[in-house]
This record gives sequence, structure tokens and C-alpha cells, in this order.
Amino acid sequence: MSSLKQNMDFQLGLLHFAHLLVTVDGQINDQEKEAIHSIKREEKIPGSVFHNFVLEITGKTEREVFFDGLDMLNRCNEEEKLCVFVHLYRLAQADAHLDVKEVKLLLYSLKQTKIEFNDVMLTAQLAIAQEQARNQKWVA
Repeated sequence: MSSLKQNMDFQLGLLHFAHLLVTVDGQINDQEKEAIHSIKREEKIPGSVFHNFVLEITGKTEREVFFDGLDMLNRCNEEEKLCVFVHLYRLAQADAHLDVKEVKLLLYSLKQTKIEFNDVMLTAQLAIAQEQARNQKWVA
């Protein structure tokens, strides 16, 4: 499998699950919108890919979006899957309120992709610590 295809599976799988996560509680707030734009920038997801994604999911059921995203994630390597779930974990916390439906979606998705929740938490904490260290260097 080419790295471009693998990267596209990663980007689209991430977008599918991010969409599900922010819509599962029935509300998309400004913090969640900003978090999605931050993910797009960090993972260098082109505007055209995002636009095509939005067109692709329009009219699909939550179940269809889930299984399409799951199919893409399962074509990714373990490191990419972990990266997706770190983004999702942080996204779930973006609005400072972790909804029960968000937790259920994350746990079920983790089970389906065979990723350990502890790995996600540890990696997310490491990423936050690295980000804080970078920010302190800019302040000093």
C-alpha cells in the first residue's frame, strides 16, 4: 500500500470519527469547531479533502459514517490509529464537558480497532506535555 493511500485513509478516518464525536451529543460548539480546524492544520488535511469529505457524508446515517471510518482506520497502521484516538480524546475534552455518548463512542471505537484506552491517555498526556514545553520555550 502506498504511503499516500495510507495517509488518505488516516486523514479520512480521522475526519469520519471527529465528525461522529462532535455530533453525537447533538451539538457542535465553537470550541469543537476550532478543535477540528486545529486537527486539520496539524495533520495537514487539504481543504479539498475536507470539502469532499463533507460532501461524502451528507445524507449518510451515523452508522454508515461509523463503518466507513472504521474501514479506513483498519487500513492504517497502529501508530496512525493511536494518533487518531489521541486527537479524538482531546476533541472530546474540547468543550470542557465529556458527554456519556462521547465516551461510549470512543470506547466502542477503540474496541473495534483494538487500541488500548491506556495507550491513548498516555500518548495524549505526553503530547500535552510536549506542547506545554514548546510554549514555555517561546515565552522564555
